[in-house]
Amino acid sequence: MMNELRTVIDTGVVVSALLLPRSVPRQAFDVAAARGRLLVSYETIAEPDEVLRRPRFDKYLSQARRLEFLAALVREAEVIDVVDVVAECRDPKDNKFLELALSGNGSHIVTGDSDLLVLHPFRGITIVNSRSFLAIPGVQGPRPEPSDDPEQNLPG
Repeated sequence: MMNELRTVIDTGVVVSALLLPRSVPRQAFDVAAARGRLLVSYETIAEPDEVLRRPRFDKYLSQARRLEFLAALVREAEVIDVVDVVAECRDPKDNKFLELALSGNGSHIVTGDSDLLVLHPFRGITIVNSRSFLAIPGVQGPRPEPSDDPEQNLPG
């Protein structure tokens, strides 16, 4: 068994985990939450908050339900005060995930973003996509069965 997971999950994976409850990103999200700590910061919550308010997602899930998911994530996650400053990602908007992982002693960043993936490993932090995260020895454990019922798919 590995040390406790301290995982940063980027915005794309969070949105996919919410909207696609049987997806690989959701499985990675659930495993990271069940096997360790999810790390968030003001900056990494502000982005999905803005994204999940977009009307185009109404056809999948009500805005109220999307924001409830985000609120549950914040309640269950460890909120980190970011003190590290990084300017190493080719997309400067993604530096916030690296900064969070460094400031929160993160073990993993789960992302689908090639601008982050290309940095693997980053100062001892594993940066992988959802599928690769699930394949890491010691990460997998018993997972709850995903549900098609949105009421059953809140963090925690």
